[in-house]
Amino acid sequence: MPRSGDHHSNPALMFERDALAWGSQHHASRLQILQHVCALVLIVLVGTVFLVGCASTTVNRAGSLLKEPLCQVGTPSIPTLVYWGTKWRSEQKEPQLREAAALRGIQDFLNRSGCLSVVAIHRLTTEEALASNEELIRLASSSNPKPERVLLVVVRELGPRLLIGLPVIVEGGTEVLVDVRVLDATTSASLASMQTLWRNGGRFVIKGIKTLDQDMSAALAATLMVNHH
Repeated sequence: MPRSGDHHSNPALMFERDALAWGSQHHASRLQILQHVCALVLIVLVGTVFLVGCASTTVNRAGSLLKEPLCQVGTPSIPTLVYWGTKWRSEQKEPQLREAAALRGIQDFLNRSGCLSVVAIHRLTTEEALASNEELIRLASSSNPKPERVLLVVVRELGPRLLIGLPVIVEGGTEVLVDVRVLDATTSASLASMQTLWRNGGRFVIKGIKTLDQDMSAALAATLMVNHH
């Protein structure tokens, strides 16, 4: 029979002691995990604050590019008929919001060009936006006044992008993917048929939807108003 005060031979007391020890160790482990999580969040927040200014813009163009800018300030304005449409991914979120931003961006680009005389801006369906050059010229022939240039813009991507994970931890920004065709309405010649992927962002950069119209305008300027050669 165990003596009074002999804790080492009392099973109940030993269980209570072990339970307290386990609970203390478990609590310490939870505190360590919480500290690690807080440290990671702090790193991300500090990085976001100090590195957001490091956002950069990249432009990748492919296809038959313009040999010279669509127009140049100081030269006579070119009457231009603009068609635009969309070709979203099947799982595209909030297409109406993006389409409204795309139109505002197109209008902003045209207003800022300083050398285009816009005859009209027409929205095309997805099927119409796939029309051949001949069909577009025929469609433009009914316009009054007559244009000298026909510009077709098909928006495929317009929105924020965000990558989370190693090795970058957080990398985001916004992107624009557009197909662009430029036709000479007087000769029916194709002046350009290209695709542009425009991105602005970088590590620790997080952007929402507030700049999408500006991004759209900038992507068109980078596509149509620069000298590619």
